[in-house]
Amino acid sequence: MLSMTGYGRGFAPIGSSQLIVDIRSVNHRFFELRLHLGPELSSHGALIEEVVRQRIGRGRVDVSARSDGPIPGGVQLDQARARAGFEALQKLRDELAPAEPLPLSLLASVPGLFRETHGPADAERGRACQAATALACDQLLAMRRAEGDRLALDLRQRCEQVTRALDALTATLPALVRAQQDKLRARIGQLLGSSGLTLEPGRLEHEIAVLADRADISEELTRLHAHANALLPLAETDSVEPVGHRLDFLLQEMTREANTAAAKLPDAASTQTMLSIKAELLRMREQVQNIF
Repeated sequence: MLSMTGYGRGFAPIGSSQLIVDIRSVNHRFFELRLHLGPELSSHGALIEEVVRQRIGRGRVDVSARSDGPIPGGVQLDQARARAGFEALQKLRDELAPAEPLPLSLLASVPGLFRETHGPADAERGRACQAATALACDQLLAMRRAEGDRLALDLRQRCEQVTRALDALTATLPALVRAQQDKLRARIGQLLGSSGLTLEPGRLEHEIAVLADRADISEELTRLHAHANALLPLAETDSVEPVGHRLDFLLQEMTREANTAAAKLPDAASTQTMLSIKAELLRMREQVQNIF
């Protein structure tokens, strides 16, 4: 089982410098990648994205790449364009504000001032980007696996707690139904006695059975047990295959069954037990949102 939260950093030598790639991921329903690259690496975004997509199947992923010094190739200043741009700015300054200083930083607004260089150095940058990204992904996946193990343990413990509560309810259900029948029988007897009416015994027992059946949650308990039995193997798996959506579906169905059962229960003790089950299911669903 994998969490969707993780961080990784990878390095790759490039010339006399070092390329550094940082990857962060958080939970998301789908795969969403955001790249933050310097201008000297902008042409290699597709290579980085390909590596990340192959390793990271789901989540919101932020990737940043930088170097700790000058790297081969990269971008080159178009000096002729820079001179022409600066001369145009000087001319405009002389017309509008002759005494105003003209910083070189204004050249940053000139489009196309830098252009990428290609060749052997460009291929070297591409290989470095792929290598550093792969190492960063390995670190991120290791962190996701470690957190996934902790989430799996928490889910198993909570699921076992829910199962124990369901077993306790199942054991008390026959007595609960009988108590509800006795309560209804006494209540109907009181009503008939005060009104002076009589009711055929067979008819009376039929009506009591129909009313008591409305408090019978055996079907809901059976389905809750089945879903819990299906959930436990998913929480115990060592596979890196995605299980988050399946876990969320099972917990959604368990919550629906628990809501139906809670609405049927007639006594405070069993209702409280079902409410505790619903609380555990809610906590489990919150955890599952962060599972791949």
